Amino acid sequence: MSKSQDYIKTDKDHYGKIFVDISYAIDNIYPFLDSSILNKRKYAVKFPVIKKYLSLLDSAELEAKKNTGFKSLFKTDNSTSLLDSYKRDNNESLVQLENCSKCACLNCTAQCNFASCAGCKSKSYIKKCDHEQYNITFHENFTLELTNNNSGNTNRYKVLATMEDCVNDKKYIAIENIMNSQDKFILHYYSNISGDDFGEITDGEEFDAIASLYESSNY
Repeated sequence: MSKSQDYIKTDKDHYGKIFVDISYAIDNIYPFLDSSILNKRKYAVKFPVIKKYLSLLDSAELEAKKNTGFKSLFKTDNSTSLLDSYKRDNNESLVQLENCSKCACLNCTAQCNFASCAGCKSKSYIKKCDHEQYNITFHENFTLELTNNNSGNTNRYKVLATMEDCVNDKKYIAIENIMNSQDKFILHYYSNISGDDFGEITDGEEFDAIASLYESSNY
């Protein structure tokens, strides 16, 4: 198998599974959701992107098969150049579709009171949802630069998760110092037009409940 054929097979296996998972989900929930709700879900909006990519993979596979044998030693194989270009141009959508395929919302038909897709940042997905009060979102490459009010030191933190309490209309964020994994915080999270703000959770019972919620998402 040539390098091009191996490249194509790997992507067909990877993106083919994502396509099947999302296609099945759309077919599964379509009878139970109003089309206006379904069409707000990111995976429904972005679905044509992965469908077209799989079509390009099929075409590239046929082209790669033509470039085998003795003659291929004297011919440049460009069968994957269009694939690379398409993936670059649609990277955000393809990454989001991969995250959507892992999201707790994928097959959900519950009456939703959460922000759901409207509150989902790029390269994120909902890891866990109880359909009543809490959900937990995991993020990829979501970092923050924060200054400690007491010490004045500024550090960069990676976001471990964000959590939403739709009953009390609150959000929380779990963060970890990139340079010191022992330096972790769970804070109130206020997201608004002017930017993100954070605050200490001063209520002990509230903190324990959110800490327990975060820990449960890792299992």
